[in-house]
Amino acid sequence: MGDTSTHEQLNVLGGPLLACSYSPLTGFFRTGCCETSPEDLGRHVICVKVTEAFLAFSRSRGNDLSTPRPEYRFAGLTPGDRWCLCALRWREAYEAGVAPPVVLAATHSAALEVVSLDMLRMYALDA
Repeated sequence: MGDTSTHEQLNVLGGPLLACSYSPLTGFFRTGCCETSPEDLGRHVICVKVTEAFLAFSRSRGNDLSTPRPEYRFAGLTPGDRWCLCALRWREAYEAGVAPPVVLAATHSAALEVVSLDMLRMYALDA
């Protein structure tokens, strides 16, 4: 499972990383948390609440998150679901004006390598 030692798994506010979602089960390691490690090349670290606008945007960029993919044990997302999103995809959506809302306490501090805390706070559900 890689190095998920406690000192690395902090949220963007500097506190313990809280769970993002158990239903659907999310995270690179499918633990419900947006934990990361060197194996997580996509940096699935931003906990979001997906919207229809974001799902349509992601689909238009070649990443269909709505369609079930049973072979990956993925049921497909619907608006309102919480999901650990790749930091670069969130930034892309932010720049296009369709960034989904963010749960700061469940967003890994590694997100700050790609986006600023101010950007995340603008979309925070738990500000």
